[in-house]
This record gives sequence, C-alpha cells and structure tokens, in this order.
Amino acid sequence: MTTLAALGLDVTVPSELSARAPAEARGTARDGVRMLVGRRDTGAVEHHRFTELPEVLRPGDLLVVNNSATVPAALPGRLPDGTPVALHLSSAQPDRQGSYLVELRRSVPGAAAAYYPPEESPARPGLRVALPAGGGAVLVQPFTARLWYAELSLPAPLLSYLDRHGRAIRYGYVDRDWPIEAYRTVFATVPGSSEMPSAARPFTPDSVARLAGRGVLVAPVTLHTGVASPEAHEAPYAERFHVPAATARLVGHVRAEGGRVVAVGTTVVRALESAVAPDGTLQEADGWTELVITPERGVRAVDGLLTGWHEPRASHLLMLAAVAGRPLLAACYRAAVQQHYLWHEFGDVNLLLPD
Repeated sequence: MTTLAALGLDVTVPSELSARAPAEARGTARDGVRMLVGRRDTGAVEHHRFTELPEVLRPGDLLVVNNSATVPAALPGRLPDGTPVALHLSSAQPDRQGSYLVELRRSVPGAAAAYYPPEESPARPGLRVALPAGGGAVLVQPFTARLWYAELSLPAPLLSYLDRHGRAIRYGYVDRDWPIEAYRTVFATVPGSSEMPSAARPFTPDSVARLAGRGVLVAPVTLHTGVASPEAHEAPYAERFHVPAATARLVGHVRAEGGRVVAVGTTVVRALESAVAPDGTLQEADGWTELVITPERGVRAVDGLLTGWHEPRASHLLMLAAVAGRPLLAACYRAAVQQHYLWHEFGDVNLLLPD
C-alpha cells in the first residue's frame, strides 16, 4: 500500500502560508481566492483566480458539491475538578450504536483549544464533562488515542443546543473565533458537519450562476464531516453520507456523454466512491461509509477534484494521489509553496483535472 512518505511530497509549508482569517476579512471576496490548476495528462500547472473556474471547466462538465452545513460543534466544558476543557463533537448524529464521538481538548483563554497528547489527556472511561445549561457528556471508551465514544445528556435537541451554546471549531492557525456563517458554504442546506466542507467555500451565488451560463452542471451529495486533527493525522473514520438517485443518474449521464465529473472536496469523493456498485455504476446510497481511498484502490466515479491545500502528512493526500497521480500532486504542492498559496479552510484551492 502506498504510504504518505512514498508520495514524495518533500515540501515544508511555512507557518505564514496559513490562512488565519476568511478571505472577506483579508480584503477580498470569497471567490477572490487563488486557484492552482493541475492537469494529469500533461503535468501542466497553471495559476488562476477562482473567478476563472467557469472558463477552466467545459460545457457539459459536472461539479458535485456537498450540501452539508457546518454546525457549532465546539462546546465549553469542565472536568469534575473544575478544569475547563473544550469538547469537540464529531457528528451531529449518533453512530450506528447510538453513541457520539468526541475529542477532549485543553481550554486556552483567548485562543483556540489545544491538542491533548494522549499521555497528557485526562480522558478515561466514566469521566463526566459538565456542559452548559446542565448538559453533560460521559466518556465510555476510546475509539482512537484522540477520539472517545461518549453518551450525551442535554436539556434540548442537539442541533438547538449547539446553536445556543456551541461555536465553530477552530485550530491555532486561525486568528480568532469567527461566526458560524464563515464556516458555511453557499450549498449548505443540511446541518450536520463538525468542520466545514471547505473546498466549496469560494463559491458564491454569482459564481454558480456563471457556471450555469457556461453549461457546467451542479449536483449535490451529503457527507457530514467528522472532527479532523491537524496534530494527529489519523486515517478517515466512519461518516454519514447520502447520494441522491438524481445525482447518481446525472453522474452516469455526464460520463456517458464525455463530460468530466469533478468532485468539490474530498468529502464528495468519499461519498460518490462509496456509492459505486460492483458493476461500476453509481447508485443511490445512504448510510455510514468507512471507505479509505488510496492510489491502489483508485477512483471510479470521479474524474477531477477541487480541494483545499492539505498538510504534507495529511491522510487526504492518498485520495488526492488516487485522483491526480503522484507526479502531478507533487508538482502542485511544490508550486503552491513557491508561489505562496494559502493553506487550510480559509485558504486557496487546487483544481486537479485529467486533461
């Protein structure tokens, strides 16, 4: 199996390339971010603005987007000894067993909650974390060194409770808390993601209209993202997804007509590839996916990918290599660092195309 080291991404991302605020707060529009385009057939690397996306794509291409809306999944809590902590909820829906996955993080006044290395974490079976308004979470057992199964007891339905007491999850590279609206995309209609499906953040109503005028199609899927960790770089775990029948049919039609299916975000790739039937066709699907996409597994429903910039050790890079190939991926990342593209959810984007 291909490892991250084998991908050859021998790049270091300087801290100054972290996007510390939304594009709007940096003096540009959402769709004013930069877009590096990589083409697999030639290895070409091109530099664009996101506003040029309609011209880069072709009439008859299909963009598949994630319509999951980010929820304010970070809650303030206290341990039994009074120590303040942050509880990051990994899904707005319980898993198959009715449990929730949570991450316990160190509360830092005036800053983003900090990662607990496993040897320092207070997490243990039976630990109760007091939450606002009389709510609580009890840790049951570890799922990974970072994530725990937990039982929640809340005074209101979960989404209402989060709207009232939660805030958007943020990490140390973001300069301050931003409203939840900053973490939602123009396609967000189904609440459930703990972190923003950020590849679609640059889209605006105007850019969607311009794509339609160009003859580029757009169709939705839903995948509710869990809690990533920029410190642990874990493999993906189970996430809830839905591929509508209409989207599955449109993917088949576009590919039959010679158009390209471009996923907007790694979440969309995971959802679509989880809905591929044994005969290779895409079908309606709903449930939980544990699919991990690697170069060896490859992709069958997706031709291209619009994505953000990932850390050189992020597990998502195996999926990107499956779509783009290792040489093009390495060339894109080297060019992005050299040309000072911005990383993370508020940063610039990378469009990987077959030709």
